[in-house]
Amino acid sequence: MIKNFLLPLILVLLAVVAPPVSATVTEVGLDELNPTREQRQATLIILRVIDRYHYRHVQLNDELSNRVFDRYLEALDPNRSYFTNRDLERFAPWRNSLDNALLQARLEPAFEIFRVYRQRVDERIAYALDLLNRGFDFSVDESYLFDRSKAPWASDRVALDEIWRKRVKNDFLGLRLSDKSDDEIKETLIKRYQGVQRRTHQLGSDDVFQTFVNAYTLSLEPHTSYMSPRVSENFDISMRLSLEGIGAVLRSENEYTEVLRTVTGGPAALSGKVQAGDRIVGVGQGDSGEMQDVIGWRLQDVVDKIRGPKGSVVRLRLLSKDAGPGDPTQDVVLVRNEIKLEDQAAKRSIVEGLDSMGPVRIGVIDIPAFYRDFRGHSEGDDDFRSTTRDVRELLRELQVEGVDGIVVDLRGNGGGSLIEATELTGLFIADGPVVQVKDARGEVEVEKDPDPELVYAGPLAVLVDRNSASASEIFAGAIQDYQRGIIIGEPTFGKGTVQTLVDLGRFVREGGDQLGRLRLTMAQFFRVNGGSTQFRGVVPDIIYPTASAAEDHGERGLENALPWAQIKAADFHPSGLAAFSGCRESHERRIMSDEGFKYLQGESQLLQELRDNKEVSLLESQRKQEWEQREAKRKSHKQRFRVAIGLPAVEDNDSENNDSDDGTGEDDKLVNLIQVNEAARILADYIEGQRRQVMVH
Repeated sequence: MIKNFLLPLILVLLAVVAPPVSATVTEVGLDELNPTREQRQATLIILRVIDRYHYRHVQLNDELSNRVFDRYLEALDPNRSYFTNRDLERFAPWRNSLDNALLQARLEPAFEIFRVYRQRVDERIAYALDLLNRGFDFSVDESYLFDRSKAPWASDRVALDEIWRKRVKNDFLGLRLSDKSDDEIKETLIKRYQGVQRRTHQLGSDDVFQTFVNAYTLSLEPHTSYMSPRVSENFDISMRLSLEGIGAVLRSENEYTEVLRTVTGGPAALSGKVQAGDRIVGVGQGDSGEMQDVIGWRLQDVVDKIRGPKGSVVRLRLLSKDAGPGDPTQDVVLVRNEIKLEDQAAKRSIVEGLDSMGPVRIGVIDIPAFYRDFRGHSEGDDDFRSTTRDVRELLRELQVEGVDGIVVDLRGNGGGSLIEATELTGLFIADGPVVQVKDARGEVEVEKDPDPELVYAGPLAVLVDRNSASASEIFAGAIQDYQRGIIIGEPTFGKGTVQTLVDLGRFVREGGDQLGRLRLTMAQFFRVNGGSTQFRGVVPDIIYPTASAAEDHGERGLENALPWAQIKAADFHPSGLAAFSGCRESHERRIMSDEGFKYLQGESQLLQELRDNKEVSLLESQRKQEWEQREAKRKSHKQRFRVAIGLPAVEDNDSENNDSDDGTGEDDKLVNLIQVNEAARILADYIEGQRRQVMVH
């Protein structure tokens, strides 16, 4: 398995205004893999910037050298499929000396380790290609550990041969179960393995340097990373205001390119067929271009294949998030398009008439991102678009329509503008601080509500999930601290740090464009109550049962993440939210028999079982049986949910219904409403409780 180790950010927004410049990438000779003067210069600048401005102060010593050493090997060989213990013995003298090497800008150890890695790739690919000519016996009862990230290193070459025999056999079996002929399988795997070798040979000095420097920066914490000049250019493309592409955020996970989330309004999200957790195993251009197998590709190479101009077609072959290795795939056709601000803008709806809600009407405001048209604002446009401006108008419309309460839906909202998080909070509080920002020097700056107008003072709930991050957590945390509303859902992502981009070229007189950039963690967010949003996230007042699957999600699942911390509380005055313990009790009773939540929990359990399983059978009959049992269980959950909400059961041969069942139809919209509707019921319970108290008094 190959893991991307060249892109410093785990996220890539597939959005471009033009296709990438095509160029023939040539192989790099081993004798060309040497550090440059610019890289040594960049190393010294990076160390100085981190020492002065990084939020976490970590001494560069032997202990850190050990971590950098292990992380560099992990970056090159994350699945422990190339190096052996003998290689590690060869590298051992550098384990405690990389700190000195960095301080002296002596990069030779990193390049020597990489040259050995490239030789090992050549050896493994030659062995894999030879195995394809020998054939396999799929009636033998044996298994393959496909996730070796925590496994011991192979003792020697013989042990590594056995690992690769099972790996190639597993790759072959996975395609065999997809009804490919043996000849097709061999052709696919030959291309896959040769592609791994070819792309490894194309890695140059800048790639090696970036990998090594990031082994150091990521040993400090997960969000500080170095970008080479090439990656810096790609980052600029992804951050442009006018976005074109498929609208997806990707990351590399072992040998797969995984969809972390889709961007609201983008082709991927609008198709309904691309979901978070899906893995991209193939990419084809146009309506009939060859579907290229991209398993084992670097993330940047997959991104380059998916990018393209507006109006062009790209086809993705997806392995569903709830599918195991070798399960059937699905092809999705997407037309690259511009992602308009209007598609990501806040939207409103009204929930009413549900069981147990009585006559209460609840307005829902869905906020996919905290957006702000900075260009329009700077140019003096009085009508520039922003989250706060849009929500202000939606609140007024909903109040005119006579809603009894408001639910702000922040599920999947990964953040955005800090200004918008602050100003949006101001719509729901009279005045006061919203968030505190502590920098590397220990100085604290308080961001306050800039507008004393209280736009909405009525009953409020905020719905969050494990993917609500950054600005979403600032807003939800402030509403909770002010006791202004009920927070409902799952513990949030836990992203409570602030990053800035540092252009290394600003520290030199000449050649600055060859030094790249540093993405630096330089501050941390703290709530007005003094607690951080970092790591723990915002813990809801009423927690949904699906939260159990979010325990290791977000910052909590990242190695070396900054821990939760606390500073002095700001001077603020809570609103004094009335008791809502009765709402929690009613919610818990209700969901015990709610088919929607039973379905969500069943899906979550199936997904967790797949993630916990690191080993697969290489016995064909058992592998097929396991897939059939898993698929039957998944369909049973879906059927029970459909029937419970009044939809007809889906027949296996009903192509029309199957189309709606694959993520494009009404089913998914109804699944998405399960949590929203329950949040509306909870707020309705609260409103009714308050009305009863008023009547008693």
